[in-house]
Amino acid sequence: MRWFLSLAAAFFLAFGALAQTPAPAAPAASQQKIDDLVRLLQDPDIRAWLDTRAAAAPPAAKPAPAAESSPLAKWEAAARGRVHEILTAIPNIPTEIGATILRVRQDATSRGYAPVFVIFGGLVGLGLIAEGVYRKLAVRRETLIGRLIPIGIFTAAMAIVFFAVDWPPLARISLLAFLSAFVVFRVVAVLLAAASTPALRRRLTFIAGVLCLAISIAALGEPLGVSAPVTDAISYCFSAVVLLLAIEALWSTSGKTLSRKTALAAFLVLLWLIWCVNMRGLFWIGVYALALPSALNTVGRIAGSFVSDLSSLQGIIVVRGARAIAIALAVGWLVLVWQFNPDTLGRRDPIFAALFYGALKSILIIVVADFLWQLARGWIDRTIRVSTDTTSLAPADAARRARFRTLLPIFRNALAVIVAVMAGLIVLSQMGVQIAPLIAGAGIFGVAIGFGSQTLVKDVISGVFYMLDDAFRVGEYIQAKDYKGTVEGFSLRSVRLRHHRGPVFTVPFGELGAVENMSRDWVIDKFRITVGFDTDIEKARKLTKKVGADLKEDPELGKLFIEPLKMKGVEQFADYGIVLSFAMTTVPGMQTYIRRKAYAKIREVFLANDISFAQPMVQVGGDDKGGGAAAAQALRAQQAAATPAK
Repeated sequence: MRWFLSLAAAFFLAFGALAQTPAPAAPAASQQKIDDLVRLLQDPDIRAWLDTRAAAAPPAAKPAPAAESSPLAKWEAAARGRVHEILTAIPNIPTEIGATILRVRQDATSRGYAPVFVIFGGLVGLGLIAEGVYRKLAVRRETLIGRLIPIGIFTAAMAIVFFAVDWPPLARISLLAFLSAFVVFRVVAVLLAAASTPALRRRLTFIAGVLCLAISIAALGEPLGVSAPVTDAISYCFSAVVLLLAIEALWSTSGKTLSRKTALAAFLVLLWLIWCVNMRGLFWIGVYALALPSALNTVGRIAGSFVSDLSSLQGIIVVRGARAIAIALAVGWLVLVWQFNPDTLGRRDPIFAALFYGALKSILIIVVADFLWQLARGWIDRTIRVSTDTTSLAPADAARRARFRTLLPIFRNALAVIVAVMAGLIVLSQMGVQIAPLIAGAGIFGVAIGFGSQTLVKDVISGVFYMLDDAFRVGEYIQAKDYKGTVEGFSLRSVRLRHHRGPVFTVPFGELGAVENMSRDWVIDKFRITVGFDTDIEKARKLTKKVGADLKEDPELGKLFIEPLKMKGVEQFADYGIVLSFAMTTVPGMQTYIRRKAYAKIREVFLANDISFAQPMVQVGGDDKGGGAAAAQALRAQQAAATPAK
């Protein structure tokens, strides 16, 4: 510390000495010239002339920013240099490939091994022998797993020999790349065989083989000492071949119109150009936009082959889960492409990068929301289907299932709205939108709707309480005010009634009022029959009891009765006969059908036992000649009064 303070003191003393040292005196002639210049500058005429020249002089131009410093210019320069480098490297491809093949061959033969292509053929032959033995011993299965297991045996046999032998370095990396490409090609061929037509399958299989070969050669470029420009040039040449094969497959196998084929071919060429200028992210987005819909259908069809019932919970998990995994893998690949290409044009713009990541996260959110919604909807639909079958069930269980049929559709609609709103808000949040004001605004908007739409709120709340009170269920026949019919379904604010003659009423819950449910538990049906005054009442009662027993024993009608048909007795004495009252207790909704059967049976039995039905009669007496006409007129009036108005 003392040394540091001493050094600082010496520095400040030296600086003060330099500051106090007098400057050398200026020569007299120079001083005289300076005095003359000062006098001239103080002259008003000179100063006015200088101000005029300064105002007339053009403003100094600001230095223009270098165009090369913009992100677009840098990307354009990099893309131009890359294309020039690849075009320059194309003539060197044969020389580089020949030197690489010779280098790998010498590396293998100098250590006592055969050339790489001979070793490759031997390993493939060994794998095929193991696969053939498995095919002879195992039961052949035509399922997807059954076709993939032999490829697994083939791969395992080659892998055991490959990892058991200490191959030369260059030969080892070459064998690993080509054997992996061969195995991947076989797996892709099996998947394509299960998912495409024969003509398209052959072309897609050939394209897959070219792609596997191109990827393996590109991966071997750096380990085998091939220069990067030549490796890129080889990749570009293979990409051009794949492009031509894809266009040929499109024109040969697609059943689309000429304009659509032309548009798709142009889109493929555009994707290839995008890939050539190193816009990999945009390239893969275009590939997914073109191939992902059909790929998802293929994945779903392959996954569905592993389950027996696609509508079951297991089927939904397998099929929808497989599609969700495929989409997640596509999103993950886009993230990797984005991360490993720092020279991409969009990477230099933070706003574009934020939107890109927000879009990818939004896709995953939508996939998860769709998966959860499909699970919930599948469970609800399956429960509704099961609840429709109420045969051989106790009344309490049948009522519970009917309640499910009533409430679950409303719950499904509400759940759909909740999932859609929640997913939409999360997506907006990931895209950088502040959702707090939206939520607050939605609350205020909801209050405004509550005050301004009192009828709507009344309908919704009334529907909630109708459901809580279990006033009616789907399939029941109800009557409310002037509306009656079978309940077909619900919405949040209304019920849909199907009249027995066909018309459909959509009635808001707030308009229902008191509901008369005609389909709950049981129904007592009463009707009357008028017989003659000379009828034996006891005989009619016994015959009615026998009719009720016969109907109860009927295999079709017996299960519809709760209490059999009985005659209650004499209801009244009418003008033309005795009115007898009948009653029976049946299951809801079947009373009219049973009453018709009972009418026919009672008529048949009464006529067979000499019980006559009452008929309107008028007796005319005396010698009044106009009495007959008056009696006929009175009879017609009574008949008209007795006929119900239509």
